[in-house]
Amino acid sequence: MTHYIAIIEEAGPDHAVGVWFPDLPGCFSAGDDLDQALLNAPEALELYAEVRAADGQPLPPPRTLTELRSDPAVADDIRNFMVAVIEYPVRAHAAE
Repeated sequence: MTHYIAIIEEAGPDHAVGVWFPDLPGCFSAGDDLDQALLNAPEALELYAEVRAADGQPLPPPRTLTELRSDPAVADDIRNFMVAVIEYPVRAHAAE
């Protein structure tokens, strides 16, 4: 299974919790709280993959957390925000 690192940004109780993927430019999601943001993240990843596939482009390969920490463009975000691992392809729930 492939996993992508997501950065989770919480700006306070009056703001949505944002989720974005350093390896997938333009792929982002949000939720009213942390739980909802994490539930929405796999859907954002799936939709991003569908758009890329429709354009004949595969998903970029995911980098490890260690590799991302070495990237100056995201190193500060990794230090300052929460990080989650989102699985792709997203598995369908048994009840669906």
